[in-house]
Amino acid sequence: MISAQAWVDAQQLWDFQQMGHEVRPCSVAIGLGSHDLGVADTTAELYHRGMAPLIVFTGATSPTTRDRMPRGEAEHYRERAVELGVPAEAILVEPHARNTGENIRFSRALLEEQRVPVSSVLLVSKPYEERRAYATACKLWPKVEWVSASARMSLTEYVDSIQDAHLVIDMLVGAQQRLMIYPRQGFMVEQHVPDDVAAAYQRLRNAGFTSRIVPDTVSQG
Repeated sequence: MISAQAWVDAQQLWDFQQMGHEVRPCSVAIGLGSHDLGVADTTAELYHRGMAPLIVFTGATSPTTRDRMPRGEAEHYRERAVELGVPAEAILVEPHARNTGENIRFSRALLEEQRVPVSSVLLVSKPYEERRAYATACKLWPKVEWVSASARMSLTEYVDSIQDAHLVIDMLVGAQQRLMIYPRQGFMVEQHVPDDVAAAYQRLRNAGFTSRIVPDTVSQG
């Protein structure tokens, strides 16, 4: 059972992760690979709305996606977007990245290799990782403007879509931890964390939502 306090705290972290950016047309959209095909759905929707003329899907596999996405997260995202009507020629696939930093670095290298001029990027992630992805991107590619986007849904709706509440809260806690420790390790720009958000994070961690926690000195993941 997940306590009422844990749900309140999870909502606190969920709300903090939302950057609140107004989506606007950008040079390219980058869809960050993960276990959640909803990222591909959102990226395809934004393409159809004219928010980007080109998509990069980035991601290899991880322990959580190896069975579900054996051809790699980016390739499964590409297939999903094509099913949703995105032309194959409007999609580039970056199949090697295994963490958020590599998502950004490898996508940038691919776009430069393809001689795609980039002044702004629509960064599409899972809803609970908007801020983490944004802070990483700003650190690694500071000369472009980043616009964060994700599926517009509530925490309850997202949990219903994943069908694993404990996993979602674990992921929220893991994303929050990285926001707090990665800036001093040079992996992302600093984000001010309000006291109530930090307290909610600590309560969830103390309650055992720790499967996505990393050691304070670990390399980026």
